[in-house]
Amino acid sequence: MAGLLETRPALTGILMRRMALLAVSLIWCSGAMAAADDLYRAQTVVTGQGEPNRIIGFGACLEDVLIKVSGQPALAGDRRLAAYKARAKEAVSNFSYHDQFAGKPHRDEQGTRDRPYDLTVDFDDRKIDGILGELGLKPWRSQRPVLGVFVEMQNGSKDFVVTADGAQSDPQRDALSAAADKRGMRVVLPEAAALARANVGAADLLKIPQAKLIPIVAPGGGEVALVGRLAWDDKDLGWATRWQMAWHGKDYKWQFRGISFDEAFRRAVGGAAQVLSGNGDPARAK
Repeated sequence: MAGLLETRPALTGILMRRMALLAVSLIWCSGAMAAADDLYRAQTVVTGQGEPNRIIGFGACLEDVLIKVSGQPALAGDRRLAAYKARAKEAVSNFSYHDQFAGKPHRDEQGTRDRPYDLTVDFDDRKIDGILGELGLKPWRSQRPVLGVFVEMQNGSKDFVVTADGAQSDPQRDALSAAADKRGMRVVLPEAAALARANVGAADLLKIPQAKLIPIVAPGGGEVALVGRLAWDDKDLGWATRWQMAWHGKDYKWQFRGISFDEAFRRAVGGAAQVLSGNGDPARAK
């Protein structure tokens, strides 16, 4: 009986840790799976709630929504969008603000005007679809496959795979979730234990057949494997990135250099959306 009492705290601690990891995994999956639900909604950060900055915010959100709805990331920075962004207000159906400093006191008499706000904008779907038609594109209405994302992060001697439940993956997990939401995609990450059972490590990730990777993320809904490697480059002061994905019997590969991992994930998810939506090869994008 004494031995049982002595081991009970240890067992309780193990159980609590496992439950915490499960909770993190469930939160990640539920948030990621909901990312594609609001294709005609976008969010940006503005200063204050004045109309001039709101109009600029409408334009930024319009570009994001056009990319999200069409699955064509090449629209980012497209000069043809300038006229549409200037009139973005005409396509807005609703908008709202969230004060990033909510609950914090104003520091001066200009505190309200200068505070940063999250501006969330909903657009009229028919107007967005109409703009896409004028640009020679169409809405991506078919079911969007769930991406199972496998990413190696290599920085000096540090080399690991981004997972759904690893503490060291927290920044990358958040960045990937934001990228998926911005591009209207659903993503899942592998769990550390599943990688171990499949004997999948960071160094050989790009060499592993995708048929072996998909079963690892299938329990979370993963249907297509998006595989990448990010290696820090001191000369570029950024990440050198490589991405690959197989779709309908064809292998796609694309890469970028000298970017943040937030931008790397946006381009990775955007490239996958470009392939899956039938908008071309990311390697040939401008």
